Amino acid sequence: MGHLNEEKQGIIYTAASYWLWGVLPLYWKLLEARPALEILAHRIIWSFGFMIILLTATGRITAWRQELKAMRRRPALAWGIAVSALLISANWFIYIWAVTHHHIVEASLGYYINPLVSVALGTVVLRERLSAGQWLAFFLAAAGVAVIALEYGSFPWVALLLALSFGFYGLVKKLASVDSSVGLTLETMAVLPLSVVYLLWLYTETPTLVGTAAWWHWVLLVGAGPATAVPLLYFSKGAKRVSMTMLGFLQYISPTISLLLGVFLFGEPFTKAHLYAFSCIWAALVLFSIVQIRQAPERKKWKRNSLQA
Repeated sequence: MGHLNEEKQGIIYTAASYWLWGVLPLYWKLLEARPALEILAHRIIWSFGFMIILLTATGRITAWRQELKAMRRRPALAWGIAVSALLISANWFIYIWAVTHHHIVEASLGYYINPLVSVALGTVVLRERLSAGQWLAFFLAAAGVAVIALEYGSFPWVALLLALSFGFYGLVKKLASVDSSVGLTLETMAVLPLSVVYLLWLYTETPTLVGTAAWWHWVLLVGAGPATAVPLLYFSKGAKRVSMTMLGFLQYISPTISLLLGVFLFGEPFTKAHLYAFSCIWAALVLFSIVQIRQAPERKKWKRNSLQA
C-alpha cells in the first residue's frame, strides 16, 4: 500500500510540474526582447538564490552543506551533479531561445519526442519491461515524430536537442540519491560562477542592455528563479516515485499546453502534417493510459501478495 501511495504522489508531483512547464512560454514571451543567454544566466542565479532561501526556511540547509562535504569524498556524486547541471542548463537555453524566436510549436514537438527518449532509456538502462500495448503506443508516437520530421524536410534539431537533454536529465535524477531540493540547489550552484561571469562581461560589453531595460524586465528576470525552481522541484520529487515509462508519458501534458498556446495565442502555423503527427501521438497517449489503468489491479494484487509473503 505504501508503494502505491508513493506512486500516486509521484504522479501528482510530476503532472503538476508539467502543467507549470506548459504555461511557462507565457513568461518567457514577456522577455523576448532580451538575449536568450542573458535570460538563462539570470534564471540560474535567481534559481540558486530562491533554493537557498527555501532550504533555510524548511531547515534543509544543513543537509545541503552535508552533501557539499559528501561530494568531496564521492567523486561519482560530484560528476552526477555536474552532468545534470549541464543537461538542464542546455535544456533551459534551447527552450528559451525557441520560445523567444517563435518556435513554440517546434519546442512542443521536442517534448513530445522526449517520452520516446525516456521509454528507450527506461528499457535499455533500467531494464523496465513494456507490455504489447505499451510497445504499440511507443511506435504510434514514433510514427507521429516521423511525419513531422518528413514535413520539415530535415530533422528538427531544436526538438531533438530538447528531447535528448531533458530525457537524459530525467535519467540522472532517477539514478541520483540526493534529496530533490538539495540536488536542485547543487545543480544551479555548479553553473552559478559561469552565469555571474557571463553577465558581468555582457553588461560591460553591451551597456545598452542595462540602460534600455524596463523596470518590469528586471522583476521578471529575478522572478525567473521561483518560476524555474518550483516546477523543477516538483519534477524531482515525482521522478523518484514513478517508473521511467510513466514519467515519459506524463510529459505529454506540458507540450500539449505549449502547442495550444503557440497555435491559438501566438499564431504559429499548424499544418495538416502537424495534425496527422500529433494525432498519432495523442492516440499513443490514450492507448498507454488505457494499458496503465488495466494493469493497475494486477500491480495492486502483486504488491499485496509480496507484502503477505
